[in-house]
Amino acid sequence: MLEKDSKTSLMNEEQRFRLLIDAVVDYAIYMTDPSGIITSWNSGARRFKGYEESEILGQHFSRFYTDQDRAAGLPQRALDTAVHEGRFEGEGWRVRKDGTLFWSHVVIDPIIDSQSGTLLGFAKITRDLTDRKMAEETLKQSEQQFRLLVQSVTDYAIYMLDPQGQVTNWNQGAQRIKGYLPIEAIGQHFSMFYTPEDREAGEPQRALSIAASEGRFEKKGWRVRKDGTRFMAHVVIDAIRSDTGALLGFAKITRDITDVTKAQEALEQAREALFQSQKLQAIGQLSGGIAHDFNNLLTVILGNLEIVRKRMPGDPKLAQLLDNATQGALRGVSLTQRMLAFARRQKLTYESVELSALVQGISGLLQSSLGPSIHLQTCFAEALSPVLADVNQLELAILNLATNARDAMPHGGQITITAEERQGSDAAPDKPMAPGRYICLTMTDEGEGMDEATLASAVDPFFTTKGVGKGTGLGLSMVHGLAEQLGGRLILRSQKGVGTTAQLWLPVAANPAPDKVSVQETPQPVDELRVLVVDDDSLVLTSTRLLIEDLGHRVLCASSGAQALELHERNPDIDLVITDMAMPQMDGAQLAKLLRDRQPNLPIILATGYAERLEGFAAHLPRLIKPFKQIDLVQIIAQTMK
Repeated sequence: MLEKDSKTSLMNEEQRFRLLIDAVVDYAIYMTDPSGIITSWNSGARRFKGYEESEILGQHFSRFYTDQDRAAGLPQRALDTAVHEGRFEGEGWRVRKDGTLFWSHVVIDPIIDSQSGTLLGFAKITRDLTDRKMAEETLKQSEQQFRLLVQSVTDYAIYMLDPQGQVTNWNQGAQRIKGYLPIEAIGQHFSMFYTPEDREAGEPQRALSIAASEGRFEKKGWRVRKDGTRFMAHVVIDAIRSDTGALLGFAKITRDITDVTKAQEALEQAREALFQSQKLQAIGQLSGGIAHDFNNLLTVILGNLEIVRKRMPGDPKLAQLLDNATQGALRGVSLTQRMLAFARRQKLTYESVELSALVQGISGLLQSSLGPSIHLQTCFAEALSPVLADVNQLELAILNLATNARDAMPHGGQITITAEERQGSDAAPDKPMAPGRYICLTMTDEGEGMDEATLASAVDPFFTTKGVGKGTGLGLSMVHGLAEQLGGRLILRSQKGVGTTAQLWLPVAANPAPDKVSVQETPQPVDELRVLVVDDDSLVLTSTRLLIEDLGHRVLCASSGAQALELHERNPDIDLVITDMAMPQMDGAQLAKLLRDRQPNLPIILATGYAERLEGFAAHLPRLIKPFKQIDLVQIIAQTMK
């Protein structure tokens, strides 16, 4: 009875175990005999292999393998491994009943009789991992595509670093930009791309520390190629972390921005040059306007002083006062000339000038002006071509440069003046000049020099580093304006504590003029004239009238162009017209054109405070430069009426 109950219990246990195995649908669980013939089949096997139990029992399990695997003997090898090692485990493609493939994970365990040790067969568990396999393949394909993408990028150096900064991979862009082959870069520390000074300052480690702590590091800086040349780089370093937050390494992207940086610097230089040009133009317009108005005042002062000198009694004390007043006015004339030179509105007399002869001619004046503590040395190239310039203004410019050099050497020193022929392309790159031949007059001192801020403002009008009363701040401004008006350039170079070099570039005269003999002509006396004087400034108008009347002429006065036309119409016997150039509504050139239309042979003189650019017949009219004295009136009237 007990034996019967024991057998029944064992049968029930086996039945429950069989029901359990059959209920599993996610795994194919089945048995084979020692030769591989299938002896059992569960629901999971039926679900993803597609065979019914009646179809598969008695068949060899190798039918689930691909033809290639069967030809390679993989089924038998799996059984042999299970027997010899006690277990076989692997993955591979298997074949369903309908011929489709699926990726499987297979475990084969041998079933051994515990008492006799006889091999009874094998237990085989198969799991369908097709979805996982496809996901892995997709990820692998994506990684491969990404790797190909990164490798094909040549404009960016893209590579990985381990947590210590060692290079772990290398793309074509990195090879192109940095010059290293993959075999040369991989395994090296990325600090090899930094400059020696950055390595000493700890920049590589600081970059990794910031990327690790903040997740990202970005900066521009100089890097070094394999050949030792430097390039400006834009660098981004991103930290790479695992799902748990562990630091796996860094992704580093480097872009060569040398060309962009140079273009940006060139743009900034162009903007700065434009700003300086506009600033100097604005200051020049202001200086020219001030000088014009100041010339009107000086015309009044000098004219009235001349009238007073003629009419006052012969008192030596009064004469001394008049002399002082006249000298003060003449200093004002010199000041306005410098302002007009900076504004490029002075009237120049262009002629061929031998620089070496000119400097030699004023060397005595230069040495006496510089003082005994300054040694002057000159060195000129042989057969130096003449320049096209105004002799008087050029002498004044050289004297101004020498005076500035002297003031920069309070304890004495040497000033060297040299000159040589150069091409316009030889000038400073940031100060381009028109193509052609130039004579570069260079004056070098051993003085205190200037810092960058002082050098940038050196040619600005009224800018001076000298004490109060020791300079007007117009010396270099005058030289700058003269050089520009002559078609040349003033270039200053200086270093604090070393000295200053001033280069005055002047165009070579195209047709050297022969030496001229200056003959001072005595003005011929002019009979009494009826003169029409036109000026919108009442003080200038009155002063001019008094000077002309003192010469014995009759004067009509007009304060505008319209009034002048009315007076001319009512007084057809007018012999001469002297008109101011700069007047509102109708300027002197316009008035002269209308008067000439009425009376083609009417003599007309243009009075001006600076050298305007005139067109047409007005450009050929005689000019009276303000401020003028009575002798200037005598000469211009005689010249015009001759």
